[in-house]
Amino acid sequence: MAYNKFNVFHWHIVDDPSFPYQSRTFPDLSSKGAFHPMTHIYTQSDVRRVISYARMRGIRVLPEFDSPGHTNSWGKGKPELLTPCYQGGSPSGTFGPVNPSLPSTYQFMASLFKEVASVFPDSHVHLGGDEVDFSCWRSNPYIRVFMHKMGFGVDFSKLEAFYIEKIVNITTSLRKTSVVWQDVFDYHKRRKSLSVVEVWKQGCYLCEVRRVVKAGLRVILASPWYLDQPGPTHNWARYYNVWPLAFKGTEEQKRLVIGGEVCLWGEYVDATNLSPRLWPRASAAAERLWSNERQTSSVDRAFLRLQEFRCKLLRRGIQAEPLYVGHCRYEYQSV
Repeated sequence: MAYNKFNVFHWHIVDDPSFPYQSRTFPDLSSKGAFHPMTHIYTQSDVRRVISYARMRGIRVLPEFDSPGHTNSWGKGKPELLTPCYQGGSPSGTFGPVNPSLPSTYQFMASLFKEVASVFPDSHVHLGGDEVDFSCWRSNPYIRVFMHKMGFGVDFSKLEAFYIEKIVNITTSLRKTSVVWQDVFDYHKRRKSLSVVEVWKQGCYLCEVRRVVKAGLRVILASPWYLDQPGPTHNWARYYNVWPLAFKGTEEQKRLVIGGEVCLWGEYVDATNLSPRLWPRASAAAERLWSNERQTSSVDRAFLRLQEFRCKLLRRGIQAEPLYVGHCRYEYQSV
């Protein structure tokens, strides 16, 4: 990351399949929710080493504890946290998102984020909020009673907004600035409680960026730079045709676009293919984000720069994939 001038490591540290973060306050989350409670966890010492290693290279570590969705693994160590799903008027034995109707949910979250705030020194914390499946909430009679009591009717996006606002208030009380995925902005009517929105969906992503900045909120753009899915040959080239500020808006609004993010999710990536999947495609995105847009819009000229930079990465021990047929000059310098 430092070789490419990436200065924030967004650490999506837990998700549906596994809860590897070893919490001091709630040790069962990793002991019961990780792939393996001893070998596949991030201990407190591991986290400190990552933060220290990053700091020495000018990189911030931004943790993400995504909820209320993407929390299946949380329920293994804290089963009362998740919403029981119903079928035919009876519990089905499956669980959905975090249960937003219980006071105990927010007591748990307050304790967890208090720990997170003490472990991760960065001023920001990512709260997630994306891809929430409402079907389990809809099936649960107690959730429906709570919805009626709160005046939400049958609009479950209001329930999600209610939950997220509670979590934002918790992190604000801990003097942390919250980052959320764009789903939260799309559902949220009371947007003044939000601070930073990460735009990730495909389609007219600049339309979404424009809507967010018009609301006076800051934006991180990730939509054009999802690297985990195998793409066509030369798909690095399209990154040089991304214009993050090419939307109608004032200069003040455009200053609210605070950066871009390259995303590499783990569904199809592990230690065997991490480096070649990431580099040098991420290098192209980094150059585009850090450089003058008009001076870096030529793909033909970028190819030569990126090819040479890829060779530098190889010399430094980074297994970056090739851009095309060819070789690096250093391979034959000693012959």
